[in-house]
Amino acid sequence: MTTPTAQVSGHPDSAAQDQRDGRAVAPWWSPARWPAGWPLMAALVGYPLWWAIGLGALVFPIAAIPMAWQLKQRPHIQVPPWFGLWMLFIGWTLLGLVVLGINAPDTLPTTFAQGLDAYVLRSLQYLGATVVLLYVGNLTEAEVPRLRIIRWLSTLFIVTLAGGFVGLALPSLEWKSPVELLLPGPLAARRGIVSMVHPQVAQIQDVIGTGDARPNAPFEFTNAWGNNLSILIIWFIVAWIVYGTARRRIWGLAALAVAVVPIVYSLNRGLWLGLALATCYAVFRLALAGRPWLIGALLAVGAAGLFVLAVTPLGGVVQSRADNGNSDQVRSSLAQASINGGLSSPLIGYGGTRETVGSEDSIAIGATQECPRCGNRTIGSTGQAWNVLYSHGVIGFGAFVGFFLAILWRFRRDVTPIGIAAHTIVLVQMLYIFVYVGISSTLSLLLISVALLWRNERDRLDGEPDPVVPRLGDTGFRRLTPQWEKPSITRWTRERAT
Repeated sequence: MTTPTAQVSGHPDSAAQDQRDGRAVAPWWSPARWPAGWPLMAALVGYPLWWAIGLGALVFPIAAIPMAWQLKQRPHIQVPPWFGLWMLFIGWTLLGLVVLGINAPDTLPTTFAQGLDAYVLRSLQYLGATVVLLYVGNLTEAEVPRLRIIRWLSTLFIVTLAGGFVGLALPSLEWKSPVELLLPGPLAARRGIVSMVHPQVAQIQDVIGTGDARPNAPFEFTNAWGNNLSILIIWFIVAWIVYGTARRRIWGLAALAVAVVPIVYSLNRGLWLGLALATCYAVFRLALAGRPWLIGALLAVGAAGLFVLAVTPLGGVVQSRADNGNSDQVRSSLAQASINGGLSSPLIGYGGTRETVGSEDSIAIGATQECPRCGNRTIGSTGQAWNVLYSHGVIGFGAFVGFFLAILWRFRRDVTPIGIAAHTIVLVQMLYIFVYVGISSTLSLLLISVALLWRNERDRLDGEPDPVVPRLGDTGFRRLTPQWEKPSITRWTRERAT
């Protein structure tokens, strides 16, 4: 690794050095004096403000502008393993511009202009997430430590958890954002655009027959809330439980306990399944790394969870959701439509989504009072995998999925807490791509996790020390023990035998 020689923006000695060299000192408000990594901190910690003013969908594309500028100042820009696959995917998404106006089979007629705004927004989000990946990955431990980034992510989790409770308590809370008020007439008439810039704390959906409030603050949709929370909660556990002091661990455990309420009431089955998978996988990895007692702890926690569901109203909510799979037929029909469309245009897809003629309930165009579920469905709206396959064809789909599968394989031996956490996040997202569309903030959070996984190995190879873990019961710190360094199930078995 070549350590960047460019001066770290916001370094405490920068101003003093400038004075000694006789150079002009930048004013306090100049970005040159701001802390290193400030664009990332502004995006993560300041996300609620961005969302409140209507820019939630553009947080990371906007933050990518100063990130790209800072990357340009570096003498060398490193890229993660298998980055060529990711760039192939990005290039394929941009190539979709040439087929935006092509009519797809069994869909409503479309024009180039109708698909252009969604194409531009999607391209900005893909490109912004790519810059975020490179930016986080090229930061050094001296500039912005890995643990500091994880703490920023944990702050966003706390905000997301608070947004969940606000959505349950005040489900009708919404407002016109400044961005929404400034939208020109043609864009203001587009329902999809308005939903991106109109903040609301919950979506009212009749999922289990009671007009349920499903939280989404501070994100655009309730599925995005669940998807992002499943990423952020893992980093919260790393920051507050693994690397937290005794007091922070107590508060962290309390936050995880109360998080059960909005998680259950979100009625988000994908989130429930994802958290279960993440827990089992992380415990399995930790057991292989020399913590086999965690399997017993997992069983105890599972038993406690079942008891809570049995004696509280949460169990009834879970059972009602299990008995009401209203979206299953919609998802299966749109998944099949995505597969058919991807195979009918396997090279570059259709450049974006399309609206079906009618729905799985009726061939009628538009919902009616007698058939509220009739109307048009958006092909590619029920999962990132289906969206990519339909929009960018088989090659785009292969490059997208191939990149993340290659990352999982490449870093499979990292058994540090940061490595296991990031690896778990990528694995769970490979499940989510079949049920959630993760283009907006979700993709950037996922690529931040990939960057931390990449940095974690690179920094260790360069001799950077691991973050220290506080001892239980005291305020002292110690280095990570060797059992975090490499898989030690063989050593543990040998020690048990002797």
